[in-house]
Amino acid sequence: MDLSRRDLLKLGAVSAFMGLTNRFIPVYGANRGFTIGDMNETSSSVYYELVIKKETIPIGTREGRPITINGNFPAPLIRLKEGKEAIIKVYNELNESTSIHWHGLILPNRMDGVPGVVFPGIPPKSSFLYRFPVVQSGTYWYHSHTGLQEQLGHYGPLIIDPIETEPFQYDRDYVVILSDWTFSNPDEVLLKLKKWEGYYNYQQRTVSDLIRDIRKKGLLKTVKERAMWAKMRMNPRDILDITGAEFIYLINGYTPSENPTFLFNPGEKIRLRFINASAATYFDVRIPGVKMRVVQADGQNIQPVEVDEFRIAIAETYDVIIAPEEHKAYTLFAETIDRSGYARATISPEKRMESPLPERRPPSERKMMNMGDDKCNDCSPLLIPDSFGPDAAMINKKPVCMLSSPGVGLENVKHKVLTYADLKSLYPYEQRKPERQIDIHLIGNMERYIWKMVSYDGKEFSSEFHQLIKAKLNERIRIVFINHTMMDHPIHLHGMWMYINNGNGEYNPRKHTLNIKPGEKLCVEIDNDAPGNWAFHCHIMYHMHTGMFRVLQVC
Repeated sequence: MDLSRRDLLKLGAVSAFMGLTNRFIPVYGANRGFTIGDMNETSSSVYYELVIKKETIPIGTREGRPITINGNFPAPLIRLKEGKEAIIKVYNELNESTSIHWHGLILPNRMDGVPGVVFPGIPPKSSFLYRFPVVQSGTYWYHSHTGLQEQLGHYGPLIIDPIETEPFQYDRDYVVILSDWTFSNPDEVLLKLKKWEGYYNYQQRTVSDLIRDIRKKGLLKTVKERAMWAKMRMNPRDILDITGAEFIYLINGYTPSENPTFLFNPGEKIRLRFINASAATYFDVRIPGVKMRVVQADGQNIQPVEVDEFRIAIAETYDVIIAPEEHKAYTLFAETIDRSGYARATISPEKRMESPLPERRPPSERKMMNMGDDKCNDCSPLLIPDSFGPDAAMINKKPVCMLSSPGVGLENVKHKVLTYADLKSLYPYEQRKPERQIDIHLIGNMERYIWKMVSYDGKEFSSEFHQLIKAKLNERIRIVFINHTMMDHPIHLHGMWMYINNGNGEYNPRKHTLNIKPGEKLCVEIDNDAPGNWAFHCHIMYHMHTGMFRVLQVC
């Protein structure tokens, strides 16, 4: 290896520094930030190799030990082509089993990547070959479905290029992966939640809040409301189980202080592909001074909707197009829904330009009653029992449709916020009358930190993992979600689409992940066109691992 004089001087300076400080400078084998995976493409297939390890790298100002794929955190971008076959060889270099689930992809059941449901997982020091036809396009992502590995950084973006020309134009294309990171062991985080559900909530109400409420509502009403919250064993500021007291929030692996930059030229149209790869965090996304035109939801083209802000639940994806006109920097601001933290980036015509952060909003607070709307039409549960036993801290006998509600903390904003009522498919889907209905009751006990999905098919209730929710192949069913808890739940169905009944008929949108708000009922229809056992669960990782996980069997 040849060394120039400048190289030698640098090497001497480093050696002198190390001698003076008696310290060594660590060399990291892994990288952080957005990368594109290497692939081999033929006329009929796209091939990737992925190596999964656990490596030490700096995250912000501290040293972390995330799970990496091909030496990177987050995992590199995988880009597939609609109409071709995906062939992906995965090598597990961990000392434990792992897996990869292709979130939102329609594929053969055995390739879905869920241990204990479709395969045993990928043992340590072994490999597994994923092979499936690519039958869709859009923005998706991939992640581990083993233990709590997703919290450790086992996730990455996945883009599928369409066969046909897309129905919108853009000049630049950026992926924006939102996530949460903890330097703690995720098992210890879960243990603390089991011991005390409010462990990470540093935004609880104070005496000054009590005085304010009495002045605003009166003593009697304030006391009555607080008694009701106490009866439910809930705090109205229990918005997220884990807050900014524990988490730092990342965009493409970078902390807010590192502030990644997305470049543009004034007048260009920029596509931003937002993916919420968090384990437990919802984000409210805005770019002050710039309108966002939402063109895709969960990888599916929708009739464009212009908004100022949107809430992205865990595991959802939204594609937006922006067209900033001025030669200035804009802040991409992703605020957590409890307002305890944020992720940020800069959209700028030049590097090193910044825009000030928007003013932080006060902590969000649940209200006792949310007003509903009538967009759900005939969305009525089959039966709401008087009790689900000790696992349910409360029963909601009168759930309401909330498709037009932006959600907690956004009720009184003056600008346009995206809601599910705004989503309208770009293309019509076949209209069929559902053959039967299944209710899915979302229940929980925050104090005991137990969460469950209770199904009811008109005959019996069931809630355990081994109790399969059964459906016939090619049968269309209606599912009515009823949220009995005071928490939001992002519910994900593997292998099939859920068509939201939001009043748009044949243009009802379809999604792979749905946020169900506290006290809400929401109706979807499913064509059970994929045989096999399919995971059906809450995508808050800590809820899923404490019981909010079922299996839909199609045969």
